[in-house]
Amino acid sequence: MITEFVITAGEQPKRLDIFLVGRERDASRSALQRLIEVGRIRVNDQLVKPSHKIKPGDKITMDVPKPEPLSIKGEAIPLEVLFEDDSLLVLNKPPGIVVHPAPGNWSGTLVNALLHHFQTSGGTISTIGGKERPGLVHRLDKETSGVMVITKTDIAHRALAAQFKLHTITRVYEALVWGVPKKGRGVIDLAIGRDSKDRKKFSSRTTSPKESVTEYVVTRRYDKVAAHVLLYPQTGRTHQLRVHLTSLGHPILGDRTYGGNKVMVLADIEVPRVMLHARTLGFTHPSTGTGEEFTRPFPADMERVIHTLEQRIMSKDRTSTPSGATDVNVINEELC
Repeated sequence: MITEFVITAGEQPKRLDIFLVGRERDASRSALQRLIEVGRIRVNDQLVKPSHKIKPGDKITMDVPKPEPLSIKGEAIPLEVLFEDDSLLVLNKPPGIVVHPAPGNWSGTLVNALLHHFQTSGGTISTIGGKERPGLVHRLDKETSGVMVITKTDIAHRALAAQFKLHTITRVYEALVWGVPKKGRGVIDLAIGRDSKDRKKFSSRTTSPKESVTEYVVTRRYDKVAAHVLLYPQTGRTHQLRVHLTSLGHPILGDRTYGGNKVMVLADIEVPRVMLHARTLGFTHPSTGTGEEFTRPFPADMERVIHTLEQRIMSKDRTSTPSGATDVNVINEELC
């Protein structure tokens, strides 16, 4: 629902979010800040920050989604559970599923699946994340697949949240990227935050940069068109891996947001999604104190893209190299 109004004469200059809290009695300040950050609330048709100072004559446009009753229900969505005890549940998230409910996605999420799982198994789930994010100490984007840990008690939630904050969690991702990085390994140290012009994206062009560090290793090259890389994030910013690889000149295949149309089709291969997979997650168990580590290989859709790339390269080699010769640098794993 879109509403517009003009700041009347006599209104004292103040922060936009503070002004709106006084006007929109049913909305919290944090909720209003999120709406401003994603561009659903604008001043004079311009994207602004929550701290923007309003003045008489300013036109405020609010495109606020109609609130839906927050009654998150369990749904019988299959889960690939890797480990479960009284404190934790570790699972392999498939691509294409949103992690937690939000406007536009009140059902069909991972949280809906978890609620059903615990309702039928008699287990508990941490309440610290509230009704929308029960048990969640981290998240993966909708199109990202891979290993996640869910907390079943508040004690476990606090313990794991502390490990994430201190960056003692082991995390390894793998991705297929457009083109081939010049260096076989390296570290990307680039502070990022919400983009100052496009509030739906993150970049180094921001007024609130946060330290962001990613180590990468090229493990396989597919001629000059693509590469398989392992990623070791030292920090955990939103879209960090996607932004860092784009800054390197090699966006992730299937990531239209940061790579544009060129990463959606490669050598006539249609890329079905963002080719990013959370391969390994390691942490200290909050109850036993033992080190735990879980690894899952990339899913079938990534495997199909890799297989097609290899077949195309091998076919090219057969027509361009002498009989009996092979270009081992193309299909053999290497650390350069």
